[in-house]
Amino acid sequence: MASPSTVNKNGETQNLMEKAPWTDEQGIAIKIYQGFVVFVEVILLILKMQFTWIQALYELIVPPEPKSVEEEIILITGAGHGMGREVALRFGRLGGKIVCVDINPKGNQETVDLIKAEKGKAFKYECDVTDPEAVDAMADKVRREVGDVTMLMNNAGIMPCKPLMQHSEKEIRTVFEINILAHHWLLRAFLPNMMERNHGHIIAMSSMAGVLGLRNLVPYCATKFAVRGMMEALHEELREDPRDFSGIKFTCICPYIVDTGLCKNPKIKFPSLMKIVTAQEAADNIVDAVRRNYTEITIPSSLYYINMICRAMPKKVPIHLKDFLDSGLEAQ
Repeated sequence: MASPSTVNKNGETQNLMEKAPWTDEQGIAIKIYQGFVVFVEVILLILKMQFTWIQALYELIVPPEPKSVEEEIILITGAGHGMGREVALRFGRLGGKIVCVDINPKGNQETVDLIKAEKGKAFKYECDVTDPEAVDAMADKVRREVGDVTMLMNNAGIMPCKPLMQHSEKEIRTVFEINILAHHWLLRAFLPNMMERNHGHIIAMSSMAGVLGLRNLVPYCATKFAVRGMMEALHEELREDPRDFSGIKFTCICPYIVDTGLCKNPKIKFPSLMKIVTAQEAADNIVDAVRRNYTEITIPSSLYYINMICRAMPKKVPIHLKDFLDSGLEAQ
């Protein structure tokens, strides 16, 4: 097959292959330069990744110093009981201004009273967090009466526990409205001010049910997987924005089984390995993770590494481990 050619304006025939950019000295130089640039970029990438590994191992041994939350305005949903109340109490002791939000006025008032009894600063607001208009109205009121929220903990949630086919349409919609959609309404209300100031912290309550699937919790697992995805995507959205939002931190919390009253029928084959954590223990872990700006934690912390290792294995291998541990929740 003949090489492609063309005729110039002087009637001379030119071989296109001879004139191709990769055949002359300039074209070869460009190719060498491009290859060198890619080589340098790959070397820099490897060095960055190695440095990050070393930094992560160092911080595993020497954790970052906990930051102060004094005078931070910390809004916590579901503050009327369980982990929400315990976290509110701890942040109150550390000097934060605690905005307690719950749909249950009695429990919410009790939390506020407990914080004030310890000389802390607390404010109560009743709000249906599934209603975007109610959330916006509450946010405006908080700004007027307390100030701009600098830390937001999306903690409110429900956990109906039964096989998927036994859930009604209303039950499924309610789980999604409370466990994930409410996060969006609250973020929409409070994140813009954090972005304006480049200062803030978003804490979201996911679950180990947002890391691995568990029977009797299909809708719940779906919402908790969604919380983790939302937090990861939001972090990337702000990180890749040309404006500087490095002052806004994110922490996703993934507890296993916490004794808050939601877990009615836990099944634990090896209690010493997979013990039920108290709300007080969970709150200690949450506050510590937030103050050290950890991106994601599990409670207990060992489950984080166990899950990461299992995810690298063939699908059936972690299933065998899961069957051996035989832990979870029975239908209510």
